[in-house]
Amino acid sequence: MTAHTDIAAGGWVARLPARWVPYVLLARLDRPIGVWLLFLPGLWGILLSGRDVAESVRLIVLFAIGSLVMRAAGCVVNDLWDRDIDRQVARTAGRPLASGAVRPRPALAFLVLLLLAGLAILLQLPPLAQALGVASLLLVGLYPLAKRVTWWPQLVMGFTFGFGAPLGYAAGAGRIDAAWLAIYAAAILWDLGFDTIYAHQDREDDALVGVRSTARLFAERTRPFLALCYAGTMVALVCAGWLAGLSGWFYPALLLPALLLARQIAVLDIDDPANCLRQFRANREAGLAVALALLIGWM
Repeated sequence: MTAHTDIAAGGWVARLPARWVPYVLLARLDRPIGVWLLFLPGLWGILLSGRDVAESVRLIVLFAIGSLVMRAAGCVVNDLWDRDIDRQVARTAGRPLASGAVRPRPALAFLVLLLLAGLAILLQLPPLAQALGVASLLLVGLYPLAKRVTWWPQLVMGFTFGFGAPLGYAAGAGRIDAAWLAIYAAAILWDLGFDTIYAHQDREDDALVGVRSTARLFAERTRPFLALCYAGTMVALVCAGWLAGLSGWFYPALLLPALLLARQIAVLDIDDPANCLRQFRANREAGLAVALALLIGWM
C-alpha cells in the first residue's frame, strides 16, 4: 500500500494563526467526519425517544456541540497514549504529539479545557443522561489501550463512539429500556464495521509495530465480516423501531441506509488506503439515512 496521511493542514487551517494550527490538528478539526460519526448515534437516540419537536431540537443542538468537544478530547487522549506508536505509522507520524509540534503538558491543559466544556454541555441534560455521560468517560480513557491487548479494538471503539445512541435516548425518553439497548447495539455494530474499514489504512504498519485490529484479524475475509456487522446493525434498528412503537413507514425507509452500507462492502478495496477512507467517510450519509428513517417512523 502507498504511504499516505489524512491530515488536512491546508485550506482554512492554513489561514489560522500559526500557534493555533497544532491544536486544531490535535483536535482533528480539519477532519469533521469524526464529529459526524460521534454525533449521529446520539441523533438516532434522540429521534427514537419520540420527544416533542422543541425539546428534540434543543437536545440535538447540545449533542452537536458536545460531539465536537468530546471528539476533540478523545483525540487528545488517544494521541497522548499513542504518540510513540504514531511516530512509526505513515498515516499518523505527522500528528502534533507524535511530531513534537505539541508537547504532552500543553496537550493535557488543552484536554482539561475540552473536558470542562463537555461538562458544561452535560449539565444541560437530564440527571439520567448526566450519569451515563460521566460513565462514558471510562470508555474514552480505556479505548486507546485496546489495540495493545486485544484483536478487537474496533469493538471497544464501537462501545465508545456508539455511546451517543443510548445517551441520546436516555436524554429524550428519561429511561433505560429494551429500545435503549437495541439502538446501542445498532450503533456498536455500525461502528465496528466502519472502523474496521478505517483500520485497513494502517494494516501493514500496524503489523510492523505489533498493533492489533479487526482489519488485521479478518484481512481478506473483511467483506463477509462487514456484511455481518451491517446486517446486525439493520436487525438492531428494526428491533429498536418495533420496541419504540414506530410506524410501519420506518421499515421500508431503512432500505436506503441498507443500500448505502451494502455499497460500501461492494466497492471496498482493502489494499487501497484512499478507497478505505472514502468508504469510511461514506458512513456520514448512511447515518443520516438512518436518522431520516427514524423521522419517517414517527409519521
